[in-house]
Amino acid sequence: MPTNRAYSNPYGDDKVMAACAIFGMMDRSGRRFIGDPVVTAIANMHERGNGLGGGFAVYGLYPGYESYYAFHIFYMDADARPRMEALLKRRFRLELAEEVPTRETAGVKDAPLVWRYFLAVEGRQPAGYTEDEYVVSQVMQINSTFEDGFVVSSGKNLGVFKGVGYPEQMAEFFRLESYRGYLWTAHARFPTNTSGWWGGAHPFNLLDWTVVHNGEISSYGINRRYLEMYGYQCTMETDTEVLAYAVDLLVRRHGLPIELAAKVMSPPLWSEINELPDPERRELYAMLRQVYPSLLMNGPFAIVIGHTGEMVGLTDRIRLRPLLAAVSGSLMFLSSEESAIYRVSPNLDETWTPLGGQPVIGRLYPEAAQAESRRAKVALPWLATESAAPGRDATRRVSAPQAAPGQAAAR
Repeated sequence: MPTNRAYSNPYGDDKVMAACAIFGMMDRSGRRFIGDPVVTAIANMHERGNGLGGGFAVYGLYPGYESYYAFHIFYMDADARPRMEALLKRRFRLELAEEVPTRETAGVKDAPLVWRYFLAVEGRQPAGYTEDEYVVSQVMQINSTFEDGFVVSSGKNLGVFKGVGYPEQMAEFFRLESYRGYLWTAHARFPTNTSGWWGGAHPFNLLDWTVVHNGEISSYGINRRYLEMYGYQCTMETDTEVLAYAVDLLVRRHGLPIELAAKVMSPPLWSEINELPDPERRELYAMLRQVYPSLLMNGPFAIVIGHTGEMVGLTDRIRLRPLLAAVSGSLMFLSSEESAIYRVSPNLDETWTPLGGQPVIGRLYPEAAQAESRRAKVALPWLATESAAPGRDATRRVSAPQAAPGQAAAR
């Protein structure tokens, strides 16, 4: 009698390593849009998942509550909710608490109770802590000590919706047709080393960072131990968690621009560094490798990072997982497969395959450009790029049109 394994793994391999699908869509004008095209695109890569995880991150989600930290909390036992809410009221000012609307969906089983809380710190943090640092400490403490409840989303004006199922099932379950955002990321999971459970689905979030990931971080052990020295706790039983925490550490706490954070996680080979003609860049890349050896993400991976106002795509340095990029007017896309992009936007200005280890960065236009982008389609000269000539950084910055005199253009 034939089985699913007979079709998905006909040679009896221990793992199916090429699966998982990632997708990101951003309107750089800041226009908020419904998630239908994102759901369509990720569903177009249905065969890359196996129903053990799917999810979405949405930015610009909560107008009117932009100044509050929006906690999405999963309760595996409904009896845990009163204890969690008592804790939150002691440590934050609770502006609003409500159950996240869901609907019964075929194929979605054993779903947790999902609530969201809009929280303000208002001076409750210890001396020397910023509000962000205080929120991170609370998320880590809750997720490492609280029984039957955990935080899956903790940023401002964004939300993560994820669980066990295909992403299109998660879209149905969480009623995503009722939400709008200017940046959406999506993930279809095919777990290879860890179990499929609600906390292990992607995206992973901390503050306003989210990560969706295709691949395997074989350096997870050393990455995790390094992050634990800075107070991060990995509790979700999957390697992708270290990516979200590493970006937060490098960019928010250590002040690196995302371009250099990418060079920490996916650095050039030493032989490539030694051959760089620019001595300052050679010294910089060597220093990053010496200072952050424990945050090198070893193994095959492609990721889409979401952040307030920007979307970033990155692969491992020898590009063992696929990632495609495209632009159409003010829209920017990142995807595991080109077909998914064409499925939702058949008329593209440009598509390209990023080089291994070279980030693709899309940012919101400055205010001076937003009105212009609403009036006219973005032309290709608005795309700031660098060639991949030997010894040069091939970072692609998908940014704004030339600013008017006296106004700074977005990088």
